[in-house]
Amino acid sequence: MALDPDAHRLATGPNLATVVTVMPDGSLQALPTWIDSDGEHLLVNTEPQRQRARNVARDPRITVLILGANDPWDWAEVRGRVTETITGERARTHIDELSRRYLGVDYGNPVGSQGRVILVVTPDKVNTPHRIRHR
Repeated sequence: MALDPDAHRLATGPNLATVVTVMPDGSLQALPTWIDSDGEHLLVNTEPQRQRARNVARDPRITVLILGANDPWDWAEVRGRVTETITGERARTHIDELSRRYLGVDYGNPVGSQGRVILVVTPDKVNTPHRIRHR
C-alpha cells in the first residue's frame, strides 16, 4: 500500500508520533517519538537495544499515530510492518537530521556503542481524518 500524502506530510514536519509495538507477553507498548518518511515508508530512528527495536525484531507489526503539532485533529494512523532495518552511518546521520528538524541542532544525547537504527515501516493500512470523512 502507498503511504497517504497526509501521512507523508505529517511525518516530514515537526510533528510527534506515537509508536505502538507488541511486547513479548502480547501487551502493547506505546512511546512518543520523532518521525520521518522517505515518501513510501515511515522511518523511526531508535537504538537497537531499546524495547521497541527488540519488539519489532521479534514481531514486525507496528502502528504509528502522527499528530499535527499545530492541530491535533490533523493526524494520520499508519498500521504496518517493519520491513527493513538500516544501521551504521546512515542511521547516525538520520538522528542528527531529525534533531535539527525538531530542536534546531544536531543530536545532543550520547550515542552508545550499538549505534542507531532506522526502522523502515511499510504501510498496510492508513487512516486520516480525510479518508474517514470520505468513505
